[in-house]
Amino acid sequence: MIIKRASEFKSSEITDKAVYLKRREFLKAAGIVSAGAAIPGLLAARVEAAAQKLQYIKNKKYLLDESLTPYQDVTTYNNFYEFGTGKADPARNATHFKTRPWTITVEGHARKTGTFDLDDIIKPHSLEERIYRLRCVEAWSMVIPWVGIPLADVVKRLQPTSKAKYVQFVTLHDPKQMPGQGGFLGGGLQWPYVEGLRMDEALNPLPLLAVGLYGEVLPNQNGAPVRLVVPWKYGFKSIKSIVKIRFVESQPPTTWNLAAPHEYGFYSNVNPEVDHPRWSQARERRLGDGSFFAPKRPTLMFNGYGEQVAHLYRGMDLKKYY
Repeated sequence: MIIKRASEFKSSEITDKAVYLKRREFLKAAGIVSAGAAIPGLLAARVEAAAQKLQYIKNKKYLLDESLTPYQDVTTYNNFYEFGTGKADPARNATHFKTRPWTITVEGHARKTGTFDLDDIIKPHSLEERIYRLRCVEAWSMVIPWVGIPLADVVKRLQPTSKAKYVQFVTLHDPKQMPGQGGFLGGGLQWPYVEGLRMDEALNPLPLLAVGLYGEVLPNQNGAPVRLVVPWKYGFKSIKSIVKIRFVESQPPTTWNLAAPHEYGFYSNVNPEVDHPRWSQARERRLGDGSFFAPKRPTLMFNGYGEQVAHLYRGMDLKKYY
């Protein structure tokens, strides 16, 4: 299969929206869309996701002069150990994952705590699209148009107190829906998945609580219904399917640091000068650039976002605090 970049498509090759909607109505009339089991696996998920368009504004401040990673790659090559350790496992195993209704519990040092409906945390009318790079620790990266709301906006609304020095996030723990949490598919990690940011990192304008990509509702395999995106850190910091936000006084544990502290630090900033113990991180391959043997490019400090975040780590030894 040959996959073109978005920039390589001619306007004549793009399916008109009206034609697409007519096709969907035909499928619905035939009883296919309403009965997802009638369409094998990923196709069923793709048809349903395509109908769930989001209303948002394009934030021109966060545009990148780079080709977007094809949707097919973004949604079929994933790290989401709750659904398996293989890159194709999440797309295959998350098809029937239930993301509605969805609530988020807020705990700890904040004035507004309790359990909230997702739409009360992520205001639908305030969604925006931002194009970010996201880099995986295994030396590959993507460029994705995310749709969401700045994490800083949510944090400020929850009104953390002066005791809150860190923000911890917790993923849903449901082995019945997430097979990786119930056995060998999850690679032996401790569940539920937990991550954290320092408060000043959380209040930086860059981190996004994402609910969509490419203008559509976030697919299950990409962390539905809400995930964190922290573009200057490695992708495993961008915790998925969040159900808890905790404001804490001490640095919280994080899943990969618990699993392998000599390999994964709390900060996990993209730093080409610090190699992973088992491979170099000085160069990366952009997913969608071509085959696995496509040339690599130099890894950028802070994934290219140094102008926005380098001040957060002034005076810190970034090899020690990796």
